Amino acid sequence: MLVQRWGISFGVAAGLIWTVGKVSVPRLVGQAIDRGMDSGDPAVVDRYAWAIAAAGVVVASFTGIRRYSAFREARHAEAVLRDRIFAHLQRLHMGYHDTQQTGQLMSRANTDLQQIQNAVVLVPLTIANLATVVAVVVVLALMDPILTVLALGSLPALNILAKRFATRLHPVMVGVQQESAELAAVVEETVTGIRVVKGFAAEQVQVRRLAAEADDIYRLSMQGARIRARYWPALEVLPNVGLVAVLGYGGHQVIEGHLALGSLVAFNAYVVLLIWPLRMLGWVVAMGQRAAASAQRVHEVLATEPEVVSPRHPTPLPSSGGEICFEDVRFSYGPDLPPVLDGFTLTVPAGQTVALVGATGSGKTTVAELSARLYDVDEGSIRLDGVDVRQLELTALRRAVSVVFEDTFLFSDTVAANIAFAEPGASRGEVERAARAAGAHEFIVDLTDGYDTVIGERGFSLSGGQRQRLAIARAVLGGPRVLILDDATSAVDPTKEHEIRDSLTGGAGTRTTLIIAHRPATIAGADRVVLLDGGRVAAEGTHVQLLESSGRYREILASEAARDEQASHMRLTADPGRAVETDRDVATDRGAATGDGTGADR
Repeated sequence: MLVQRWGISFGVAAGLIWTVGKVSVPRLVGQAIDRGMDSGDPAVVDRYAWAIAAAGVVVASFTGIRRYSAFREARHAEAVLRDRIFAHLQRLHMGYHDTQQTGQLMSRANTDLQQIQNAVVLVPLTIANLATVVAVVVVLALMDPILTVLALGSLPALNILAKRFATRLHPVMVGVQQESAELAAVVEETVTGIRVVKGFAAEQVQVRRLAAEADDIYRLSMQGARIRARYWPALEVLPNVGLVAVLGYGGHQVIEGHLALGSLVAFNAYVVLLIWPLRMLGWVVAMGQRAAASAQRVHEVLATEPEVVSPRHPTPLPSSGGEICFEDVRFSYGPDLPPVLDGFTLTVPAGQTVALVGATGSGKTTVAELSARLYDVDEGSIRLDGVDVRQLELTALRRAVSVVFEDTFLFSDTVAANIAFAEPGASRGEVERAARAAGAHEFIVDLTDGYDTVIGERGFSLSGGQRQRLAIARAVLGGPRVLILDDATSAVDPTKEHEIRDSLTGGAGTRTTLIIAHRPATIAGADRVVLLDGGRVAAEGTHVQLLESSGRYREILASEAARDEQASHMRLTADPGRAVETDRDVATDRGAATGDGTGADR
């Protein structure tokens, strides 16, 4: 159970004691009138006055205890749920995240959990109010059955209205929660992609998107407001109908001598005591519907089973190695989509550097993702040192196979913390060695605080080449057996790239390096080049051999060169600042390579 049962039970017990104190007061007031005031005995009046004061102290004390318990358990439930959903989101496979908006997931982990928390707060409070209603009804029935019928005659109508209110409000609340998440997604995308938005002067496009989502929220919220406006007046009035009936009939009974004045006062006090719990019914229904809608959205996430998980009994890796084998691999990103890889077979011996070349969309990145088991193959197998990757514990596999993608992500933290992201216990010396291997040490030491410099969100305070080098340093820190660079040096000057490649392969022992690239200089430095075409290996050999023997290989290199030239032109046109940043990165890298001492790398 998400919440502590004992905590909820304690809160409910406190609420019941509060109910006893609350229900006793009207009865004590009635006794004080009938037995003390009517008889003219001050001692009796004083005795009942002290009893009423004691009941008031009990009510006040247990009001605080009840509320504290309710909020404590609600916050506990929210914290546990937030931890669960956050951990579950990290366990879910990449295929799930491919189809989900970040803003939607953030809304479920934040706004929806707050709605659930609000509902949990109501549990002890609502039970205490229900206990009050039951206790008051019993007392009233014992005092005067006819007056009780008059006082509670509106309850059937109140129950029917409450049910209709809940039925009509629930789908509207689901829609409000959904549209709120859509709005959060627009805000998240705009902030994350602010460079693209500004680069294309598309601020008004995003403003219109946000306005459309805000209008949807307004429309649904007003629909909910109309439903509340239609039902709440009746829910407010009906409890007071009983009070009017009691005063009318009970007043005549007192005048005729059939009912003591104290009993009528007590009866009226009990009816008044019923009004707030009955009024609260509409509020509880509305809150409950919001919570139900939120719980449904949270459940959708928690009920999704991860498709890529560690085996129950994982197979350990050999003590050393680095050989990776793809055996007749077939994979597509969806059941209705064509295969990206179809019969892909490749063996990369330990310690070898292989360049994987192919046209855009040929499946090069897919090879990298499957190697680290971000996705599972549909058919065939991938073996690391003779062990099927599906038989390895995921943490062990991803420490052995490290992938650096072209689109690097850095956290808003220090440079050292970003490099040691997966190895937070790494020493400064280990961090610096990884940075040197990635060709990043020179520009890091020239930053304001060196390795302790805090970089902005996603690392946009650095150039593209600097970010890529930090990502490479982060990957090599843990000493992976297989290092996959998926166009991970595309923003780095070719001269600096050559140094990085020599550093990564020169002293790496048996480390296997798989380079996904399109630069001829990058490809030429590999021990072997593999051409990927049609989802399988079309040709392999050295760069020179493939240039001589494969027309398709020459065609792909030519088309990639043309694409790079076009992309460079688009960067200059759409975002001159980013083009200057790239030029600056190249220029400073050349200065560092030739020993000109600039070292700024920014």
